[in-house]
Amino acid sequence: MASEFEEFARELFEPFGRVAFRRMFGGVGIFREGMMFALIIDDVLYLKADDTTRARYQAEGSNPFSYDAKGRTVVTSYWRLPDGVYDEPERFVELSQEAFAVAERAQARKSVKGRKGRAKGTP
Repeated sequence: MASEFEEFARELFEPFGRVAFRRMFGGVGIFREGMMFALIIDDVLYLKADDTTRARYQAEGSNPFSYDAKGRTVVTSYWRLPDGVYDEPERFVELSQEAFAVAERAQARKSVKGRKGRAKGTP
């Protein structure tokens, strides 16, 4: 059963277009075209960021999602949505589009790495 926050997030993403919510990692992954670009953990929304978008989140005092595993802290590429954005639908869509673009870039890098690792003459 979806939490009240998850239902709220579904409404937020409506103007962004078709997305899928999948339970995972004790939270909810948010996907578009098979790529995860957002995450809900403990009723907090995080968007995927990289070197091109991370500074925006840092400037607004946001933090990345992190968790403890085997005695060490793992910092992810998902950054907390700045609080003020919840009340700015256009900005929310803009940040969601950027997060999806980050997911696309990450997918493209994985594809290139996969091709480089194959032996010559293999598809």
